[in-house]
Formats: sequence, structure tokens, C-alpha cells
Amino acid sequence: MAGLSTLILLLCAAKDVMPSNSHWKPTWPSYRVPVILPRSTLNLDKPQFDAEARLEVVSPCGPECHKSSPLPTYEEVKNYLSYETLYANGSLTETEVGIYILSNSGDGSQGKSRTKRQIYGYDSRFSIFGKDFLMNYPFSTSVKLSTGCTGTLVAEKHVLTAAHCIHDGKSYVKGAQKLRVGFLKPKLKDGSKGANITNSAMPEKMKFQWIRVKRTHVPKGWIKGNANDIGMDYDYALLELKKPHKRKFMKIGVSPPARHLPGGRIHFSGYDNDRPGNLVYRFCDVKDETYDLLYQQCDAQPGASGSGVYVRMWKRQNHKWERKIIGIFSGHQWVDMNGTPQDFNVAVRITPLKYAQICYWIKGNYLDCREG
Repeated sequence: MAGLSTLILLLCAAKDVMPSNSHWKPTWPSYRVPVILPRSTLNLDKPQFDAEARLEVVSPCGPECHKSSPLPTYEEVKNYLSYETLYANGSLTETEVGIYILSNSGDGSQGKSRTKRQIYGYDSRFSIFGKDFLMNYPFSTSVKLSTGCTGTLVAEKHVLTAAHCIHDGKSYVKGAQKLRVGFLKPKLKDGSKGANITNSAMPEKMKFQWIRVKRTHVPKGWIKGNANDIGMDYDYALLELKKPHKRKFMKIGVSPPARHLPGGRIHFSGYDNDRPGNLVYRFCDVKDETYDLLYQQCDAQPGASGSGVYVRMWKRQNHKWERKIIGIFSGHQWVDMNGTPQDFNVAVRITPLKYAQICYWIKGNYLDCREG
């Protein structure tokens, strides 16, 4: 009887594990995240911008490879989370960071050369057509980068994307200095800007309206060589626009374990190259995970890289359903699974440390970044 009482107490004390009634809702966990603050910043030489933009990243290191790799030391993590900032005038800085855990905090073999496919069986992607869908949330948060990738609006002036869309690990890509972000908007037949629209002036197709990027943050974990050269753990970047975009954006959140995701599924929308001009939405089950990555088989093509991976869960504090970005779609991997090559698409998870870093980039105040 004592054992049963102890079990009941443990279940009642566990957050977001046991529903209060039979009508269970997948609920956003409460995280108290660490604090990441800049310690020093130094000026670097202007980059050459001589790398070719890569619309996908391929890595042979799969889930078991990641799980068996040694954990980074505290100093290594600090180095990975330090970052470079590229400005629109071509200047470049490097910022070293410190990681602080406050007293009340707590966080909760190479594939053979072949034609790379990112479509699994029947193509389950959906092209999103029509102004009523494209201009409405959540699809309106997806934007296109001038380097060819996708990004997601995560604040009034900020876009989250994949680092490889900006930097190949050794150098910044051509076009990174004059990087622009494209927003799909209706293109009217008569050139009208939307006032007094008549039937003859209804939108015929969508076009991109571009905003220049003011500065770009890329973690050194990507620049230093893909975090121990084993994969895509730090394949993310944040862009700050020169002016507000005036659209509803999607907040970032700490990625829950895959077993806590609604239906075990993730969602994302991107500008796949095989469907030019179309925004393509998809969802699929998570097949495996490591601390930093989600492995799934969502159908995708180059161009979708950088898409924000999101889920919709119940926000207990606000008593409403809320979508949050929990990862960034990175690319494709061939993985040796017990001697048999298997392919996955991979997303970088927003861990508590990454949340603290990205949130600080957006808000500039760690006090606004304590709840993940």
C-alpha cells in the first residue's frame, strides 16, 4: 500500500505527464532554460563570400552514431554556442559567450554514391494555392531566402533558417552579404495595390516582395565543422531584417521528446525546388531522435532547407492551443542501419541551450528568455 501511495505521489508531481481527466491534451512542457550572455566581441576580417550555396546537407552519421559520440565538454559547448555576426556592409564580428545556470533553473558508415531522393514512396506533399491560404497563418510565416532556401518568421524582424543556407562551414556563400527575404503577396492583373479591387483586378498569381537582411547570426558550432564533424547539430541561423515585416509570426519553443508530440508528428512548409513558386506543406511521423536531431521521412526536396519544424500543443498558462517552432529542417542523410543503407530527412532540435541563444539574439535580454 505504501508503494502504491508513493507511485501516486510521483505521478501527481510529474509535470505534463498525466492528464487531469480523460480528455487529454498534448501540452507544452514548462522549461526553465539556462542563460547565455555575450562576454566579448572582436572584429574579424571581411569574408570573401566565395562559397556556393548548398540547398541540402548530407551526413553519414545517423542516430546510433550520434548517440555513441562522446558528450561535449562545457568549454566545447561554450565554443559551439559562440557566434559570428555578419552585417549588411560586409563587416564581421565574433562573439564569445558564457553559459549560466541560475539557482532556480532546470531543463526539464558513408552511404554509397547514388541519386539522393527525399521522397518516400507516395509523394505526400501538398502545394498551398490561393491567397486565402498563403496569406493566412501558419503558411504566411514561411518565407524564401535569396540564396534559395526557406525561412520562418519568428519575431517582428527576425527569420530562422538553416546555417548552411548562409555559410558552408568554411566560408559565407555568394549572396550572403546582400541577402534578401521574400514574402509571397498577391499579384494583381491591373497592377493595383489592392484598393477598390473589382472582379477584373482579382489576384492572378502570387509574387515575392523582398526585404534586405540587416545582420545574420551563425553559431560557431556550425562554422567550426558541424560540431565534431559528426552531423548537423548546429545547422541554424537567425536573420534580422532591415524593417518589420508586419505579419503574424510563430514563436520558438524547446523541442519536447518525440513521444510527447501530438501523434508523434511534425509539420513544416517550404519552397521545394521541384515546385517553383509554390509553398509546399507536409507532415509526418518522427522515426528516431537524438538530443540535437529529429529523424523523419517527411517528403522534401532541396529548397525546403531552413523550414521551421512546428507542432501545435495546448498552452496551459494561456488556456489555448499554440503552434511553436521546435526545430529547423536541415537536410538529408544516408544512414547505415545494421548494414543496410536507409535514408532520413533531418531536423535540428531547439534544445534549452539553443532556445536561450536564439531568444537572446531576438530579444537582447536574457530575462525575456527564461521560459522555454
